Amino acid sequence: MFIDEAKIYVKAGEGGHGCVSFRREKFVPKGGPDGGDGGRGGHVYFVAVENMTTLIDLKGQYHWRAKNGQPGMGRNRHGSDGEDLYIKVPPGTMIFDEDLDLMLKDLTEINKEIMVCRSGTGGKGNKRFATSVNQAPRHATPGTTGQVRRLRLELKLIADVGLLGIPNAGKSTLVSRCSAARPKIADYPFTTLEPVLGIVELSDYRRFVMADIPGIIEGAHRGVGLGFEFLRHIERTSVLAHVLDILPTDGSDPLVNYQTIRTELRRYSETLAAKPEVILVNKTDLDPEKKALYNFQRRLDKKVYPISAVTGQGLSEMNEHLWQMIQTVRETS
Repeated sequence: MFIDEAKIYVKAGEGGHGCVSFRREKFVPKGGPDGGDGGRGGHVYFVAVENMTTLIDLKGQYHWRAKNGQPGMGRNRHGSDGEDLYIKVPPGTMIFDEDLDLMLKDLTEINKEIMVCRSGTGGKGNKRFATSVNQAPRHATPGTTGQVRRLRLELKLIADVGLLGIPNAGKSTLVSRCSAARPKIADYPFTTLEPVLGIVELSDYRRFVMADIPGIIEGAHRGVGLGFEFLRHIERTSVLAHVLDILPTDGSDPLVNYQTIRTELRRYSETLAAKPEVILVNKTDLDPEKKALYNFQRRLDKKVYPISAVTGQGLSEMNEHLWQMIQTVRETS
């Protein structure tokens, strides 16, 4: 199950209390204070980890608490510190303070971490308060309370290439042919109900991440269909790959379909619409004489890449072109 939003309650550990204690040893009638300090509580961290693409682990658990520090003991023994809590999230997770409506961190790098709650400090034992005029202090300080926060987490997947298109354009078939991802493929609209990531392997140990999102229809920017909910997952992509069905089964015009998606992108985000784009004309195996392809390219007046996700035609050239575009974006950013 793909979960890209979660709200959780996090609490750092309490500090352990300081100890009031005095030496009690045989033949030592005037033993001094020997109460130890309490240990600090555990901090709460978030860390972005590899091979994690959903917030489902956080959706099922609302309360997250770090361990408390242990109290001090006699014989000058300090309490142990509470164990820090590390909450694992996918790269691309944005962490917001729910009460302040403030973004604390955008974890875009693997192994990047952030402390979101600081622990309480340990109290001081009575040994700390011994002076020349107060050689037998009978008081210690308590540990302090750990920080508490209510957090909202939002996930924006990180991919190099984001696949766009209307339902049934062949995006799922394409990502399954180019990578080891196995999305659901069927001959009805909205087969893809959640984003799918696939790693495309090229020669010379080159690779890039391709993201397939649910099909977009007219009105997606207003929440129509499924596209609006998942459009944010391609906001971090380097390149947009627009997949078009050259012979739609519903009789629609490929050029109108292309223009509809471009309009929805602009209405959702001008920044997203301005990303580098490659136009992939899919299902060309159904157009052996290339009449529909030539007619579309003439009307569009833009460079297109004819492919067939079913037969594999043009996929090698497409992947090489996508790789070059990704490299260009990386060099200029």
